[in-house]
Amino acid sequence: MSAISIAFVDDHPILLEGIVSVFSRSSELNIVAKGYTTEDALKIAETHSPDILVVDLSMPGDIFDAISKISGRQTNTKVIAFTAATGIDQAVRALDSGASGYVLKGSTADDLLNAVHAVRSGETFITQGFAGKVIAALRNASLRKAAVQAIKLSIREEQIVRLLMRGRTNREIAEQLHISEKTVKHYMTVLMQKLNVRNRLEVVIAAQKLGDVVDPGAAAASAHQSYLN
Repeated sequence: MSAISIAFVDDHPILLEGIVSVFSRSSELNIVAKGYTTEDALKIAETHSPDILVVDLSMPGDIFDAISKISGRQTNTKVIAFTAATGIDQAVRALDSGASGYVLKGSTADDLLNAVHAVRSGETFITQGFAGKVIAALRNASLRKAAVQAIKLSIREEQIVRLLMRGRTNREIAEQLHISEKTVKHYMTVLMQKLNVRNRLEVVIAAQKLGDVVDPGAAAASAHQSYLN
């Protein structure tokens, strides 16, 4: 498989050089350009048409308009917003403008690489723990549906969510799945992190909102009972 062509645009030179240095070591990527401004992003998209264009959102110029133009005209180029901005409005605006990924700068290099591969494959990628809030705020139904892919539950996690929807306690879940209660608690912690929620009830509510592994026949009373137990 040929290397993924990628370009980086960020108005912080030291950060940009660091990112380029790290990713230049990957045999999976071919860095074709780098830039420092919104105008650079537009020129790079037009001149190099990279598979992936990673851009900061705080650069001079209208970066959202640029993302829209790049996504609309450069059909082969997918845009990933790589930013320190944790505001939900900015994330929604970036995705609505056509960005296929939204990665916070507190993420690891592996997280960004995973985003590159996901976006290259046609998926939408949002930093975990932040994705739930972003998806809930999206008004575009088709984009929201695509962004749900950012929260991937394992088969075991799906099983646990379904049982939570039916009001099962940790002990009952453990018995039905033939695992220990300690393991169930571990999965609950993971689920709360992935869905960016604080307790069992919110896990169920988040799953309902996202349309993910939801048992349509489960009643709100079951969710309440799950929380109480």
